[in-house]
Amino acid sequence: MSSPDWVSVCPSTAIEAGMAGTVSVDGAEEIAVFHTIGGDFYALVNRCPHKGGPLSQGIVHGDSVSCPLHNWKISLNSGEALGDDEGCTPTIPLKVESEQIWLDRAAITTRERV
Repeated sequence: MSSPDWVSVCPSTAIEAGMAGTVSVDGAEEIAVFHTIGGDFYALVNRCPHKGGPLSQGIVHGDSVSCPLHNWKISLNSGEALGDDEGCTPTIPLKVESEQIWLDRAAITTRERV
């Protein structure tokens, strides 16, 4: 298995702790990059599995985000809906190196727009 081809999307300082930013790639779904209060970073497709709400506009708490439309809680680790809700938002492999956020290019570009 070959290693991922990483693409730098922004400095890690560009997204404040407890917030999210978005990344757009031509022909692919928009990606939300989350920075938790604990200092961890996660990337998900910017679409709630319930009604497609923009997760980047939700409230980040711990390692989950609440959708701004209907308050579904989504795990930032797995993309799975939490509690009684069912559904999953695709996650995108991410790493932080040299104060830059890097995403797996193949994971982004294979996420065609829905």
